[in-house]
This record gives sequence, C-alpha cells and structure tokens, in this order.
Amino acid sequence: MTDGASDPATTPVAIIGPTAAGKSDLALDLVETFGGEIVNIDAMQQYRGMDIGTAKLPVAQRRGIPHHQLDVLEVTDIATVARYQAAAVADVEDIRSRGLRPIIVGGSMMYVQSLLDEWAFPATDPVVRAKWEAVLESNGVEEIHRALTAADPEAAASILPTDGRRMVRALEVVELTGQPFAASAPKIGAPRWGTVVLGVDRDTAELDERIAERTRQMFETGLLDEVEGLLGLGLRQGVTASRAIGYAQALDVLAGEYDVEFARERTFIGTRRYVRRQRSWFRRDDRVRWLDGASPTLTSDALSAIDPA
Repeated sequence: MTDGASDPATTPVAIIGPTAAGKSDLALDLVETFGGEIVNIDAMQQYRGMDIGTAKLPVAQRRGIPHHQLDVLEVTDIATVARYQAAAVADVEDIRSRGLRPIIVGGSMMYVQSLLDEWAFPATDPVVRAKWEAVLESNGVEEIHRALTAADPEAAASILPTDGRRMVRALEVVELTGQPFAASAPKIGAPRWGTVVLGVDRDTAELDERIAERTRQMFETGLLDEVEGLLGLGLRQGVTASRAIGYAQALDVLAGEYDVEFARERTFIGTRRYVRRQRSWFRRDDRVRWLDGASPTLTSDALSAIDPA
C-alpha cells in the first residue's frame, strides 16, 4: 500500500478534519511552500454550481494553484465513492509523475478512507438495490434509517440520517454479504503513497461559533439565489446533491415549508452534528497528526509534523 512512496518530494499530504476548522488555507500555504497542486476530498464540492453552501474556495482566492476534483459533477449526477476514488487516484499519480506534491484536502470520511486505504468495494446486486431504493422512494429516509438500525446499528450510527442513498448501499451490502457494512471497509494500515496525514481541529465552542458564522454568511450572501438557479439544472432530482446540508434546507424554504431563519438554524444543527461524526471517525485513525487550527503558527506546526527532522 506504500506504492511510489520513495520520493519524499512528491509524497502526498492529506489535510483532513471537521468542517470549518481551517483546512483550506493551510492547504494553500503548504502548496506554496512545497510546490504542488490540490486534490479536493469533499464530496459536495464536486458539484458545479454548489459553491456558497459548500464553502467552496472561489477561484480568485485559490492563489493560482490548480485544484482537482472540484466542479466535476452536475447536480443531477450521483456522487459515488468509487467514482471519486478512481478519479482522485489518477490525479494524485499524475501530479506526482510531474515531480510535484499533491495536497489532499477535505473532510468527507469515506472518501478519505477510499483514497488512502485502497478501499475495494463490495459487489452490487440490482435487484437488492432496487428493493431498498423503492423503500426509500415510497417511505422516505426515516424508514430506511429504521431498517438500517435494525440490520446494522453501527452503520446506522455512522451514516448521516439524511443520506438515504448511502443507507441503501449499506443495506445492500449487509444483505449480500451477511456481514455488517463496516466489514467491507479496508483495514487501516500504511496509507497509499506513504501519505502524511494531518488533522486540523479546534476547540468545540470555537468551532461551533465558526459554523454559526459560516451558516449566517451562506444565507446572507446568496445561498437561496444559488439554489434557485440550480433548480433549472435539476437540483430537486439530484439524488445526492439535493440532500446536502444547507441545500436541503434551502429547497424547503423555496417550497414554502419554512422560513429562512428556521432553515438557517436547521443548517447549523445539521452541520454541527456532521462535525461530531467527522471527529468520531477521524479520531479513530492513529495515523493522523493533529494540529490546532486556531494556532498562529499552524503552517509551521504542519511543516514540523510533515518533516519532524
């Protein structure tokens, strides 16, 4: 799993951790220090047009640094871990082949594991998949969540309860293999390419404040307008995109189901809940070298973690 790890100058660095901790700025600083390019590992930032609600770094703020796996999907496309894995592996290996250092940044948990641990995905069965998709379509995510809780409580606890598609996949795997969904996950070992894995986090109260401020800015700087513009591109029909935190709430506002203030509160709560899951997931990985995102010496701390000598 350490293929190609012999050249330290091109050894990837992954910057992971909870939403709003400060990963993006650190990634840019490291690219400027080492020379390299950025590979996104945030699932929702793959979607074109989903910019404000995903806190996607505007082009003008990317310091002229190439970013990969941003804006590669339409809102009607289904985001899959398998598609991401194949595309991101190709990006990382291309960057390395040009003598540059890939900086991988984001917080989508299963995407991180698929990229760094060479996740081999279980087979699918269209009949079994269709059965659970029919339940999702007719009875909603609550029924799918109940079914998964009964079949595999650990998977139900680890998957966002609004992510119906992923819960369907978990139920499919459990039914086909007779084992918990987690049994199909890779065992954590030496990361692919010898990647150095850095985690960025902050004090919980401070992170909650940053999430609240980010959420406020999203709604005040045009999230509803962004979502309204995406309706014509099929956002409501998007199996994955329409359920993204912030976008699902904005869609409900536009449908007249509740007001902006309630949507903002639900987005904050949903993001905070997601952050707790990110922490729980990433803190189990003892390869992660944790950094304080609030530290004024964050970049130099990261450089010391990458090269302790």
